[in-house]
Amino acid sequence: MRQILFIQGGGEDVHDRWDDQLVASLRRELGPSYEIRYPVMPNEADPRYANWKLALQRELASLADGAVVIGHSVGGTILIHTLAERKPPASLGAIFLIAAPFIGAGGWESDEIEPRPDLVDRLPRDVPIFLYHGHDDQTVPIAHVELYARAVPRARVHRLAGRDHQLDNRLSEVATDIRQLDRSSTVDVTRGSVGRTPSHSS
Repeated sequence: MRQILFIQGGGEDVHDRWDDQLVASLRRELGPSYEIRYPVMPNEADPRYANWKLALQRELASLADGAVVIGHSVGGTILIHTLAERKPPASLGAIFLIAAPFIGAGGWESDEIEPRPDLVDRLPRDVPIFLYHGHDDQTVPIAHVELYARAVPRARVHRLAGRDHQLDNRLSEVATDIRQLDRSSTVDVTRGSVGRTPSHSS
């Protein structure tokens, strides 16, 4: 059973009143064959990088090889920077960012998160990376996903028409890509090789 770690966004009651709907969508789409973990992050109303990073590192340390990690909004930003700082103990199956703010030139400024011009070189090699952003996101403009796409050229980018910051609480595209990981793994085991997810945009 593949593990999925979903990291919430920041804000008051986001875990129980907002991002829980994203997790519920993912559970409906994927069914019972996946173990979805959805921890409450510390002081969600005022997310601090240092505190969330420590919580994330504890969660990452508990994962098995092949686990998928997903971060929504600021949770995605903190996730990707935590992974850039330290390689997780497990070999990840994939990294997914949903409507994540970009920190650095052209994106948001942060007193706590250091911009990473070498972000792609700091991330685990050969781990597929997926980016999702709604064209109608009024919280984090879609320009942020273009910044990530330039910073991580191997990422697969989904620009979703008519979708908001919560992707209208529908993670069907995310679920499809997760299932494709498992289909690819099955084919590669049959062939006796390890496959990689190709990079392209949609």
